Amino acid sequence: MTAYTAHKIASTTQTQYFTEPLEGLGNALALDMVLVPAGCFMMGSPDDEPERRESEGPQHEVTLPNFFMGRYPVTQAQWRAVAAIDKVDIKLEPDPPSFKGANLPVEQVSWYEAVEFCERLKKHTKRPYHLPSEAEWEYACRAGTTTPFAFGKTLTTEATSYNGNHTYNDGHKGAYREKTTPVDEFGCANAFGLCDMHGNVDEWCVDHWHDNYEGAPIDGSAWLSADETSGRLVRGGSWGNNPGLCRSASRFDGGPDDRDFGIGFRVCCPVPMTLQPPAG
Repeated sequence: MTAYTAHKIASTTQTQYFTEPLEGLGNALALDMVLVPAGCFMMGSPDDEPERRESEGPQHEVTLPNFFMGRYPVTQAQWRAVAAIDKVDIKLEPDPPSFKGANLPVEQVSWYEAVEFCERLKKHTKRPYHLPSEAEWEYACRAGTTTPFAFGKTLTTEATSYNGNHTYNDGHKGAYREKTTPVDEFGCANAFGLCDMHGNVDEWCVDHWHDNYEGAPIDGSAWLSADETSGRLVRGGSWGNNPGLCRSASRFDGGPDDRDFGIGFRVCCPVPMTLQPPAG
């Protein structure tokens, strides 16, 4: 596996990350890839969580290795740059979104197109980029929390974009922007340093849809089936959803060919053995 060069790794008090500048494609693409530390968590929602659905159970413990995840959803500038690379399997439209803006998240892209983006990025960088597994996504979203949101028991439109005409738990009504927002709009990250995990755009995961977690993997790997036409996992909630659909455990499916102005994605990358986090 290709090693990450040491000069690309930076640290803050809470976060380790590397920046993928993608020489030759322009600085607009530069991806901030955050190190998500290894650990265990309870995946799914407890029986008493408000607005819980049966598909979010049973809760089960999952253990994951370190991995990198994009600090933000893929932006339209990043999408356009990668769409210009020679195709691997399918063509990518350079400007699919309904809401236009270089730093807005890309949307109106299918699961197949998100996978193609990862394959082109993988080919160009020689790094194994991929869509997150559902377990990777929820673990990264929770960032060590067990509450409905990484920010606590409720959500506020001061932290992300969702339909603020609706409330959750003891929350208050807020703004309803009726569109996506720039990925760095709120300057609000979870404990792992990840932004926009709740709201703005839903995000594709690599897994095939299953109605519940009976028989789900416990090692963080993707849960696939033999049926390539089955639905794919969508996580995180969007600008148009009520806050209950933006919970850490909320999940639903979309057809792999579906496109929607509320669905985007972010990328993941394994941590090579040559880049392990420091002890302690």
